[in-house]
Amino acid sequence: MPGTLTRTQTGVRLETRTLKTLKGLAEYLDLSLGDLLEGIVWHAFEGKAPFSEDTLGKIAQLKAVYGLDLTAADSHSLEEADDDA
Repeated sequence: MPGTLTRTQTGVRLETRTLKTLKGLAEYLDLSLGDLLEGIVWHAFEGKAPFSEDTLGKIAQLKAVYGLDLTAADSHSLEEADDDA
């Protein structure tokens, strides 16, 4: 059984629509954004899917609301917009 957790505050840059979708999902699941991200990572580290079919349906709704059309296939081929634009 795990012991006491030690957490570190971090500044992580995320694609804006992805962040909005994650925040919406965290709110829906009554979790903090950090707890949601930890859960996703821990599932991924074990090769497990982090979401139920019902939650995937909610994610699809949130993606539509925030215009998130990116997929895993896009993750290695995107370029960042200039911050000065």
